[in-house]
Amino acid sequence: MRRNILSKKLFIFDLDGTLTESKAPMDFEMALLLNRLLEKKSVAVIGGGSFDQFRKQFIHKLKAPKSLLKNLFLFPTTSTAFYRFLDDKWRLVYSDYLNSAQKKKIVKAFDIALKRHGYKKPEKPYGKIIEDRGSQIAFSALGQDPPKSRKAYAAYLEAKKRWNKKEDIRPQIMKTMKKYLPEFEVKSGGLTSIDVTRKGIDKAYGVREIKKHLRVPLREAVFIGDALYSGGNDYAAKKTGIDCIRVSGPEQTKRIIKKTFS
Repeated sequence: MRRNILSKKLFIFDLDGTLTESKAPMDFEMALLLNRLLEKKSVAVIGGGSFDQFRKQFIHKLKAPKSLLKNLFLFPTTSTAFYRFLDDKWRLVYSDYLNSAQKKKIVKAFDIALKRHGYKKPEKPYGKIIEDRGSQIAFSALGQDPPKSRKAYAAYLEAKKRWNKKEDIRPQIMKTMKKYLPEFEVKSGGLTSIDVTRKGIDKAYGVREIKKHLRVPLREAVFIGDALYSGGNDYAAKKTGIDCIRVSGPEQTKRIIKKTFS
């Protein structure tokens, strides 16, 4: 795979669980490695979060010079939006927003499914449980906004892992929601999330949009993600035929990026 990676012109990364821990800011070493990668490769990042989440979690930590940002392409909310750096600022290229009636229908389906399957809202959630991201409605069992301090974030991450291991009722929730929302995609994400978008919006859609807008053949690209297993939110990328690398987390992603420098 090493020789194959060296030949790739475009690296497509999942965000949560691949470049960062769940909703955590990108660390300093990863930022340095991505800066080096941007010097010779194009990089696209695709994730379920909103563009504001991308800013807090990724852009503000990258600290790349403007000359390199022309090689970076961002696809938040599972690629229902596309941002690129033009004329010294991040500009929206396209977006596929849900209308108010669609949003109301999705929120109602969440209300029904969560009650039916016994979801228990935490006494002190980390922000909103259900978030309107414009082109996506997202549920996060413990809340959408992680704490900023390192100690508090560690407790937050452990709580998410514990919920995922002992209380994860997302398969039941999604099964019910799909009955009410046949015209939408209902996908699990990360440790505690469910994302709802228009039908056909998944990582395969994202990879195809990246190919179309960047005009890079898929044989010259690689997709790197932590959830490439069956049922994972990165798994759909495989449908496009792109080369995929499954990682266990950011540390393994760092090792893969380092292989491109030799």
